[in-house]
Formats: sequence, structure tokens, C-alpha cells
Amino acid sequence: MKKWFLTSFTFAVMLFIISGCGNKEIEPRAIDEKNDKCVQCNMAVADDQFATQLVTEKGQIFTFDDIGCMFQWKEQNQNEKIAAEFVRDYETLEWIKLDEAFYVYHKEIYTPMAYNVVSFATEENAKKFAAEYGAEMMKGTEINEHSWGMSEEGMEGHSHE
Repeated sequence: MKKWFLTSFTFAVMLFIISGCGNKEIEPRAIDEKNDKCVQCNMAVADDQFATQLVTEKGQIFTFDDIGCMFQWKEQNQNEKIAAEFVRDYETLEWIKLDEAFYVYHKEIYTPMAYNVVSFATEENAKKFAAEYGAEMMKGTEINEHSWGMSEEGMEGHSHE
């Protein structure tokens, strides 16, 4: 009986210790419209459907006013180790992990820096929105293969330089 109790107790303690050592889920933080600036283009970040965010393994949080700015920053900062990336649902403003979202691209979709990509939490909503524009829809990590460029029509007067 003592042996069974000691074994059970040891197992319970180890389970408790192991469960406490797991990686804590990284969550996006709220956008602060008074202070947040896009680290790529230095424009103010609105608390809207275009805001994106990434968190490095060091815990640094970077905010962006357009998903295209986030991808441009990642291209220029390839040595940064990224722990989490978040986008917003175009309709609900809900934060979504980058690789779990669905994306719609069309040159006539307005975004702050004219990258013309918006994100959705569900494939159904992305398909509906894409159908309205005759647009391209991308799933999850397919966004990493997207060819990023600013729409000239939407960028009159804006620049990253």
C-alpha cells in the first residue's frame, strides 16, 4: 500500500510540474490608437480590421497598419525569431492566428497601405467576400507565398521611403 501511494504521489507531483512548464499561449494585445505606430511605414495603427501584430521569441510586440507592411517587415528582418503572428477578421475584428486565417486579394480592395489583402476567420466568409470582387482567396499559410506589392491606384501620396 505504501509503495502504491508513493508511486501515485510521485506521479501526481511530476504531472503537476510538467503541466506548469508548458508553453504559455501567446495572445495579441489590444491596439492603442494613441501610441501604436506601424513599425514598417510609421503610420498610426487604427484598432480596425486592417491591424496586424507579431510577437518575437524575445517577447517584443510589433504592430502594423496593413498585413502587407507586416510581410515587408518580415522580409527585411529575416533574422528575427517570430513566436506568433496575428491578423484581424475583416468583419468581426476578432484576432486570428496568421496561419489559421483565410485571405482575399484583389487590387480594388482598400487597405491602408494598398496591399489589397484582407483576412477572415472562416473560409465561408472569405469565399463570399472574394465572390463579390471576383478575387483570389488564399488559405492559412498560402499567404506566405503571396507576391506583395502596393497597388499604384491606392498608394497616391503614400510611401514606405
